[in-house]
Amino acid sequence: MSVVAGKGKWAQGIRPRNFHWVIADRLAVCERPGGYGANHRKVRRQEEIIWVREQGFTCVISLITAPHNLHNYDEFGVVWRHRPVPEDDLDVFETSFFDELRGLLSSGERVLLHAEELSDRVCGLVAGYILWAGLVEDSPTVVNVVEQLTQRQLGPIGRELVSIASTLPTRN
Repeated sequence: MSVVAGKGKWAQGIRPRNFHWVIADRLAVCERPGGYGANHRKVRRQEEIIWVREQGFTCVISLITAPHNLHNYDEFGVVWRHRPVPEDDLDVFETSFFDELRGLLSSGERVLLHAEELSDRVCGLVAGYILWAGLVEDSPTVVNVVEQLTQRQLGPIGRELVSIASTLPTRN
């Protein structure tokens, strides 16, 4: 008779910093696995990617400009997409990004978005998506909802992304 050990706590990984669900069990945000800048740690990155995989995320979308460490997702069998947020033409970016995100979510994907840190850009984009997708009816409400979900105040960059989203036509 053989005994198979259950997965130990180490095999489950560790939750990324500033992890928050935006749409329960469907869309979440966090800071870059492993941290950012001088705080970035390879072992922590590996443990956090394992956690992402073990939680059943089917797609990680990196909003970071540079493609640093994206190959690490491959090593752990996690599907990823690289969608750096541009400095200009944000309306074009949001239109394309929101269409892509809606497609992923409507096909049952479980999506995690991250940038270097849980920034105004990340929070503003998810707030913009929620507004654009019709999940919340107006800009002040969506700002309040995302601030509560992420436990951080939305600043000028995030509010600009919400404002842009409010002008975009939705496509079915």
